Amino acid sequence: MSSLFRKKQVSKLLEDAEKGFSEGEDSRGLNKVLGVKDLTALGVAATIGAGVFSTIGKACFDGGPGVVYLFIIIAVTCGFSALCYAEFASRIPVSGSAYTYSYASFGELIAWIIGWDLIMEYAVGNITVAISWSGNLTTFLDGMGLHIPSFLTKSFLEIRNGHVQFQELVAAHKLIPTDVLSMENLWNNAPHIGSMPLIFNFPALIITVLITMLVYVGIKESRNTGNLMVIFKVCVILLVIAIGIFHVNPVNWHPFTPNGMTGVLKGTSAVFFAYIGFDAISTTAEECRNPQRDLPRGMIYSLIISTLIYIAVALVLTGMVKYTDLGGEAFMANAFTKIGLNWIGGLIALSAVIATASVLLVFQIGQPRIWMSMSRDGLLPKKFSTIHPKYKTPSFSTVVTGFAVGIPSLILDQNLVTDLCSIGTLFAFILVCGGIMILQGNDRIDAGSIRPKFKVPYLNAQFIFPVFLGLVILFFYKTYPDELRSFYSFDGGWAEIQHRIPNYIFIILCVVLCLNGFRKKYSLIPVLGLVSCGYLMTTLGTMNWLRFVIWLIIGLVIYFSYGRYKSKLAPGNQ
Repeated sequence: MSSLFRKKQVSKLLEDAEKGFSEGEDSRGLNKVLGVKDLTALGVAATIGAGVFSTIGKACFDGGPGVVYLFIIIAVTCGFSALCYAEFASRIPVSGSAYTYSYASFGELIAWIIGWDLIMEYAVGNITVAISWSGNLTTFLDGMGLHIPSFLTKSFLEIRNGHVQFQELVAAHKLIPTDVLSMENLWNNAPHIGSMPLIFNFPALIITVLITMLVYVGIKESRNTGNLMVIFKVCVILLVIAIGIFHVNPVNWHPFTPNGMTGVLKGTSAVFFAYIGFDAISTTAEECRNPQRDLPRGMIYSLIISTLIYIAVALVLTGMVKYTDLGGEAFMANAFTKIGLNWIGGLIALSAVIATASVLLVFQIGQPRIWMSMSRDGLLPKKFSTIHPKYKTPSFSTVVTGFAVGIPSLILDQNLVTDLCSIGTLFAFILVCGGIMILQGNDRIDAGSIRPKFKVPYLNAQFIFPVFLGLVILFFYKTYPDELRSFYSFDGGWAEIQHRIPNYIFIILCVVLCLNGFRKKYSLIPVLGLVSCGYLMTTLGTMNWLRFVIWLIIGLVIYFSYGRYKSKLAPGNQ
């Protein structure tokens, strides 16, 4: 049993990173070209993307102007996690993100679980972004009078679901919504092979191929392209804010939370998905000139900048028009159209194309470096850790990532994968926060090999956390008593109870942290990070939990049949 939790020393992690695996004779390691400005730009590139131009519109529609509370909640949640990531990045400046950190703190089995989780997170996240990019490109081209046939820009599963829904509504003699009718028409009018319509999202595949080629060629080229994209889209967003602020009508901010906190929290998945960019920064540790200093700064700076932008955009748009008018993918452009500023719609549409491409770029950089790190440790075949002799990139892993993202993006439904990416990311954040709790409570990492330049401030959570938890419960009891009361109501029977299983797990987690924290004197910041991420996981629905558990079970089968015996820490392999 102890072999399942064998840990890899930081000194060994650094040694493997320096050595690398070459496709040629003269290649050793990755190119170290990134500075703090580049890392901050990468973080902003990944965070300010599809969310600000599309998915956040649904969050505003559900939560009203009060959606800014959700931005703040998730920013604080990510902030706690970012501080923990920052210490690990400073202490273990090696590619692999949470996987590598878990290997040094929890041991091999947990490291495999989080590595397998990160594979899902990045792949699913990239699929979501590629599909979103396709939608943004179609909108932009339509505005220019160029129309791509719908069967070449839509997801097969999305249209199939619409076809099934249409049949159910007809059978029930119910009114058919316009969007369902349009999907049924596409299902019937698309080219067919037999009874099967040919519906594929080709733009999503094309952008994945182009971005993968860029990432394959080199980190320097990727950095330069990413920086240009960030400059352009941030300038557009600042222009949107500057123009929109003069058209704000404070009446539109009332009521501020029209659907209560339930409505605000309905946008958790979309908003959180937009915030996970700083996680990708940590995968580039080996390509930083000074990772101990620059990685923490890049993570924190990008998080602060992105949060301020999101809050400003939400307040301006919900002040310009009523929140009920902000639904739909092109919500930002629609907001300006409703006040007569049609000209800005085209600029926003172009910026949305650039923004989503920049997100895909950062995630495509991160995914291969996870494969590479796991391969170095023997948990995946050695081929995944090969470094191109000329381009100094994890070449084989990059190509595999392109296939893993490009093919599914042809047919998958965006709504299916967004929540799955969010739950995977939150799980990674929880383990990183837990790792810092272990590190500060009982230093199990050979920290003497590297003196970190950044450490999470230690605040004893022994008494503060229980008091904080009590104040939060009191706040909800006073402000939203009905919602809190429904939390422990069993009027809906088993059908209602099963949907609350994640909530009950969360309650157990809080009780355990209170009891253990009192005895072991945990650090407050990682405890708050762990709890806040755990709470957000409860909002993502039991079906996503079930899909996530199935994915982890598949990973465990692979580990126990391959990784456990091929690991470099296994007897005979060292």
